[in-house]
Amino acid sequence: MASKTSLIRRFLPPVVVFVLIPAIVAVLFWLFFIPGEKEEEQDQLVLTKATFSDLSGWQNEDFGGFLEAFEKSCRRFEYLPETRSLGGNGIGGTVADWLPICQEIRLLPEDPKVLRKFVERKFDVLQVANNTDTDGLFTGYYEASLRGSLTKSEKYATPLYFRPPELVMVHLGRFRDSLKGQRIAGVVKDGELYPFADRTEIEKGALDNRELEIVWVDSAVDAFFLHIQGSGLIELDDGNLMRVGYAGQNGHPYYAIGKSLIDQGHVPREEMSMQAIRDWLEQNPDQADNLMQENASYIFFRVLDTNGPIGAQGVELTPLRSLAVDRKWMPLGVPLWLSTTLPAKDGSETPFQRLMMAQDTGGAIRGPVRGDVFWGHGPEAYEGAGAMKNPGQYWMLLPKPVADAYFSAQNPSS
Repeated sequence: MASKTSLIRRFLPPVVVFVLIPAIVAVLFWLFFIPGEKEEEQDQLVLTKATFSDLSGWQNEDFGGFLEAFEKSCRRFEYLPETRSLGGNGIGGTVADWLPICQEIRLLPEDPKVLRKFVERKFDVLQVANNTDTDGLFTGYYEASLRGSLTKSEKYATPLYFRPPELVMVHLGRFRDSLKGQRIAGVVKDGELYPFADRTEIEKGALDNRELEIVWVDSAVDAFFLHIQGSGLIELDDGNLMRVGYAGQNGHPYYAIGKSLIDQGHVPREEMSMQAIRDWLEQNPDQADNLMQENASYIFFRVLDTNGPIGAQGVELTPLRSLAVDRKWMPLGVPLWLSTTLPAKDGSETPFQRLMMAQDTGGAIRGPVRGDVFWGHGPEAYEGAGAMKNPGQYWMLLPKPVADAYFSAQNPSS
């Protein structure tokens, strides 16, 4: 790894300076987002007051690992300006609203009774709904395991790339409030933003001879799933380990290739899972590349010197406590009570009810009631995440003053 230090430093994401004139922003708006905006207007976040007695399983919560996850968000808050909004259109309040709770909770013992009383005293419960629908889809993801080498060979032939320095990511919410949570990416040419290469173009050599390769792995299928998961731990052929995490995306929309397998009759809908997709790809190597290329989205990575993957909030994720949400609707760094189920091997379902932290996001995580549970690393995490695709509900926990301010703003006359 030491031999790679200079190369890694060389390709840390550079400061890209560019100017988008108003006309370009307007063109991007009309070309790319008018159809999507009309469709997304059908979604509407609705929050209603609830109580802890509404949370099925609340009295059985053991809080194992929750303090660790909460403390990671608190450490992130301490590096931010106190006036910084947590996001989600301001629903979560500002950093200043959370710092007092952070100071208090870190002094508490990891005793479920003590923590339960503290949370009940400091937080209000808000039921989350999409219009009138409180049910949503909850899936799982994990930190992928791969085998790789710092040197390309016949065995290690699939590259993972650093983010190209010319890639520009545009957060459209900075230009239009109605587009918060949406972004596009591309490359600036002659003062205009053009689409970046898609997956097919990159795999056919669009980034060749750029010295952007971080590492070479021995499986194109493993690399594809790494792009979906966003982070992974690579066992190198020299015995060292390398952890990589998300650094950017090419701007093309994510497409779930499982839909194609269902539509073409290769996998029954009721049997669709991450494992089913992997099995089909490995059993049909002559068709695998074409299927994977249907997903034009392509992820770029960075090398992480951490003990775990980093989520969108900028904190290390905690297994079975970190939840990826749609940051268009949900603020990052807030607790959420999740109530869903897990499929068992005998076909039955078991309850999955616990306090989570909104600390990540993902290309496929869209909607007011939608979540992706981080399972961690290893075979059990892979199995658990791959099988999880269940309906459920969640409730947001906000500091009482923040919840009061939200409802006062919603009902100014009351």
